[in-house]
Amino acid sequence: MMKKLTLLLAMSATPALAATGPFFSLRNTDFVVTISFLLFVAVLVYLKVPGLLGGLLDKRAAGIKSDLDEARALHEEARGILASYERKHKEVQEQADRIVENAKREAMAAAEQAKADLVASITRRLAAAEDQIASAEASAVREIRDRAISVAVAAAGDLIAKQMTAAEKGKLIEQSISEVEAKLH
Repeated sequence: MMKKLTLLLAMSATPALAATGPFFSLRNTDFVVTISFLLFVAVLVYLKVPGLLGGLLDKRAAGIKSDLDEARALHEEARGILASYERKHKEVQEQADRIVENAKREAMAAAEQAKADLVASITRRLAAAEDQIASAEASAVREIRDRAISVAVAAAGDLIAKQMTAAEKGKLIEQSISEVEAKLH
């Protein structure tokens, strides 16, 4: 039906019919256009196009309102999530600061302990070195005494051997033997 009406309007509004003259004549272009427009509006009203357009616009407005409400809800939810993450970030930052502080304290304590251990180790090594020096000194003193005794005994033996006669030597040997016998029994 719409096609027929459109065809009828197209045929009635041809430029061949347009002419100058009285307004209420089919030869007047303005009159033909006005009649065509009124027929077009009538067809639109008959087919309830304004109601359909209003319904579509209302439906679209309701959709837009729904989208806006959903966007507001999502915005509020995003704000809540952002606040939650900011709180968590703050807590994590505080925890990280505490961990760093504890690590610094532990590092300082470990450094102090290492210093104390180093001092103790140095003290032990110094004591061991002093003991080795004392032992070496005692050994050197003993060796010097032993040599001095050996040299003194040898010198005394040489001196006695040169100054003693054979009878005195025999008498000394017998005296030494009797002394050893007395100490062994």
